[in-house]
Amino acid sequence: MVFSWRGGPGSRRLLLSLLLLAVWKVGSGQVHYSVSEEAKHGTFVGRIAQDLGLELAELVPRLFRVASKGRGDLLEVNLQNGILFVNSRIDREELCGRSPECSFHLEVIVDRPLQVFHVEVEVKDVNDNPPVFSVSEQKLSIPESRLLDSRFPLEGASDADVGENAMLTYRLSPNEFFVLDVINKKDKGKFPVLVLRKLLDREENPQLQLLLTATDGGKPELMGSVSLLILVLDANDNAPIFDRSLYEVKMYENSANQTLVIWLNASDADEGLNKEMMYSFSSLVSPSIRRKFLMNERTGEIRVNDAIDFEDSNTYEIHVDVTDKGIPPMVGHCTVLVEILDENDNSPEVAVTSLTLPVREDAQVGTVIALISVSDRDSGTNGQVTCSLTPHVPFKLVSTFKNYYSLLLDSALDRESVANYEVEVIARDGGSPSLSATASVSVEVADVNDNAPAFAQPEYMVFVKENNPPGCHIFTVSARDADAQENARVSYSLVERRVGERALSSYVSVHAESGKVYALQPLDHEELEPLQFQVSARDAGVPPLGSNVTLQVFVLDENDNAPALLPPGAGGGGGAVSELVARSVGAGHVVAKVRAVDADSGYNAWLSYELLPAAGGVRSPFRVGLYTGEISTTRALDEADLPRQRLLVLVKDHGEPALTATATVLLSLVESGQVPKASSRASKGTTDPEVTLVDVNVYLIVAICAVSSLLVLTLLLYTALRCSAPPTEGACVPGKPRLVCSSAMESWSYSQQRRQKVCSGEGPPKTDLMAFSPSLPPCSVLDAKVEEQSIGGDQSRKERITEENYDDFRTRKTLQ
Repeated sequence: MVFSWRGGPGSRRLLLSLLLLAVWKVGSGQVHYSVSEEAKHGTFVGRIAQDLGLELAELVPRLFRVASKGRGDLLEVNLQNGILFVNSRIDREELCGRSPECSFHLEVIVDRPLQVFHVEVEVKDVNDNPPVFSVSEQKLSIPESRLLDSRFPLEGASDADVGENAMLTYRLSPNEFFVLDVINKKDKGKFPVLVLRKLLDREENPQLQLLLTATDGGKPELMGSVSLLILVLDANDNAPIFDRSLYEVKMYENSANQTLVIWLNASDADEGLNKEMMYSFSSLVSPSIRRKFLMNERTGEIRVNDAIDFEDSNTYEIHVDVTDKGIPPMVGHCTVLVEILDENDNSPEVAVTSLTLPVREDAQVGTVIALISVSDRDSGTNGQVTCSLTPHVPFKLVSTFKNYYSLLLDSALDRESVANYEVEVIARDGGSPSLSATASVSVEVADVNDNAPAFAQPEYMVFVKENNPPGCHIFTVSARDADAQENARVSYSLVERRVGERALSSYVSVHAESGKVYALQPLDHEELEPLQFQVSARDAGVPPLGSNVTLQVFVLDENDNAPALLPPGAGGGGGAVSELVARSVGAGHVVAKVRAVDADSGYNAWLSYELLPAAGGVRSPFRVGLYTGEISTTRALDEADLPRQRLLVLVKDHGEPALTATATVLLSLVESGQVPKASSRASKGTTDPEVTLVDVNVYLIVAICAVSSLLVLTLLLYTALRCSAPPTEGACVPGKPRLVCSSAMESWSYSQQRRQKVCSGEGPPKTDLMAFSPSLPPCSVLDAKVEEQSIGGDQSRKERITEENYDDFRTRKTLQ
């Protein structure tokens, strides 16, 4: 607010007094200022300190400050002169929008004492906003049929200013068709309206381009404009027209659905909706034609919608209407005459009148299987039918009468090769193109018992641990019968024979249905020879057919016999061994020998000897050979040694668990002259220790070489057989000959001249080598491979001579 006064000093003092009276100085007064929007920075607003009655010197000490909610940066006070000035741009439209009155409130605060003054600042509007249309172009679609004085409202402009600055006037660019009328609505401004003064003609002027200008009442006045695009719409004054009134179409019967019959095309001279057309059947068209043909109302396509049969009707007359979308709509008409052409459209029909099923596989050639009849609805050549069968079937067709055939067996049947035939009878007429029909006849071949049960191999080798529990399962035989049903139901039985003085059935039995072979009693490796018998498999056919398989049962040794002591000389019961020993003998002199045998075989019969410690911890001057049983001196005897020495020798086999026996050796130490001559002779017969050691080393080298050669040969043969012979579950695979040595009595237990794979009833197969017992010469062939079968759920541990410890075993045997 700027004050302007030209009076003298007295008048000025009077005016100042009047202003001071208008101000409330107790903190409750209010001062009003006004400022124009868009005023520049620093524009004077008022002397706020003076108007509030404050001294300039008080402004800083009393902490003079101006506060306003969100408006504090628009105005600022110079504390040196107390003038309120514009600090930043003031936009009235931003502050108050289109409100007629616009002001904001300031609070002036001073301290010591605290006072609050209220200042109201009014913002004056300036014409800084031109009229604005919401779009740059307004489109109006006016039909050419509109009457004179028709009115078309337009969207007016808006002005962000208020008062006179927002009072708008409109004018229209010159034209011969429209004038502008302005509607003045109370409190809502002016709205422009186009008024039609001359009828429109789309063919002459399809569109008009006009300009609408709005001007506000500000000083200076501002303007805005919008382009008016008048689109002249067509009137429906032309009916659709077909190029012909009658269309003739020829088509074959049995055309597929959606086959195009005709594509109609009509034209309309109008535009827009008046030009858009819809095709439809006339009300004169019967429902049957509507079912057989389909009209696309948008494109004018007539397509087949149902079966077209020449025998039903050979012509169809279809009346079609085409209607445009004008208001009111206009209609055009035409007729479509469809002529149906005949073709060979009836396929032959095949019927199976009777069947003789199933057919036994031993039926005679020429047996009648079925009677077949054929027919065709067509006549003449199209109705003449010939029949044939699918190739590669043992049947043939024989014509018995016109259109009647018999299906005969043409060759022998084998159900095991083909159990069912799907025979197709193909009937073909003489039309052009020829039509055909097929009928399937399923011929089932009945089984005849012409196949005996067959085992996978003629012979199996079974290994069973001795002392097995009675009734344990040792093997399962299985035979397959290629027949079906009862003819394939196999039962198993033993082929009875005598085993020594007892019947075979007292040792083993076989389950009739499962083929499981059971050991009825514990088997003894030391007593029972390899048990060979046959199992018979028979089917349930009439007459029944059967076959046999051979089983060889070998009883594997277990450590069930303890070592037995033999006295020197003839075999007899065990007991104490007494010997006289001269005190003059040196170290290494053999003074006695403990002999023992074991009724078991293999590892279970491999014996070792050890000297038990003497009572009282006295160290004995004697030792015993680990595998020879020879008792020799460890040092030269002297007078300090007791004259009577009592030695306890523990004999132990290598079974699991190991079994033992104890031998007592009584040695009497005497002078050299007191040793009997027989003993002397026996002593003389004893080889010198150094010579014996040389012989042992020679034998050891020879044994190691022999064992190494046999081991390499065994590994090569084993690898070759494993690669060439595929494993068969539950069966044994023949291989190269193997010789198995096993006896505690220095004789061959058995010699099996085939390699077998024995599968246990449960669990993976196990592998070991059967070796000769002590005191036997090395076998010439010692690489038989045995796969031990587990019996029931209890698998006893058995120490085996494997390929890894075989060299050590042969070395120890040679030393023994």
